[in-house]
Amino acid sequence: MKIIKYLMLILILASPAYSIAQTNITEKDSLFIVQKDDSKKPAKVLHAEPLYIDLIRDLGARKGEKEWNLGLGLTDNLSFDSYEALIEYEWAPMDRLGLEVELPFTFYTPINGTAKALVPSNQLNSIKVAAQWSFFVNERAKTSMALGYINEFELSDFKNFGDPFIKGNVYNPFLVVAKRWGDNFHSLVYTGPMIEQNFITDKFHTTYDVNTSFHYMIPNTRNFIGIEFNKTFDDGDFDMTMRPQMRVSIVDNLMIGIVGGIPVSRENERLSSFLRLIWEPKHK
Repeated sequence: MKIIKYLMLILILASPAYSIAQTNITEKDSLFIVQKDDSKKPAKVLHAEPLYIDLIRDLGARKGEKEWNLGLGLTDNLSFDSYEALIEYEWAPMDRLGLEVELPFTFYTPINGTAKALVPSNQLNSIKVAAQWSFFVNERAKTSMALGYINEFELSDFKNFGDPFIKGNVYNPFLVVAKRWGDNFHSLVYTGPMIEQNFITDKFHTTYDVNTSFHYMIPNTRNFIGIEFNKTFDDGDFDMTMRPQMRVSIVDNLMIGIVGGIPVSRENERLSSFLRLIWEPKHK
């Protein structure tokens, strides 16, 4: 938690330096320069997007945009620790449409003398492919909406890798609604069912996620602080994790996101942390 406090201090102290660098003092937010009117480009509203439940490109994506993400996370469970790592690539082949490919890994270590037999095997969890279409972008209302779909090919763990290679599939349609309140306050809702099919038993299991987030973006920067509420409904069971977070620009096209995890109603999980490195290659 100390590192989060220190980085929040850096975040606040860094913002005046960005303000001084602005040459047009009539702009309320330097990020709006990126979003300024351009007759050759479709409208796009600036939104602060959550760091843990990441979107498939920006809402209102423009053709040619692309982004690489590297993620590292640690979760303290009751009998073992789990370490997650991911690499993902997002791009927009056309206006309003974002695509993504992601490879998420999980590694486990026993704690408190837990027998190794009781600890899950390390694994490449799945191969995830996704698409997101922004069907509503209104600059006057500062609101964007999108429909998306994630298909997750679940793989066997490393101990049984290839036997079978793909053990199941997750079907995940979702809806995103985001609104900016004034210049710097942002809210977003991301919701949809996750339908998991086990190819071995041919059984289906459905859960429903409702993820809400609220952020304050520091004026004249790309930095923000905020919180996600990740909620899952599972056949009468309810789990929720609060994720306070912040994003800091390192250079113009490189940012780091820092996320904490505080379970509110989760039986087997304690505190967690997550880092996301975001790189946006320049595009025409």
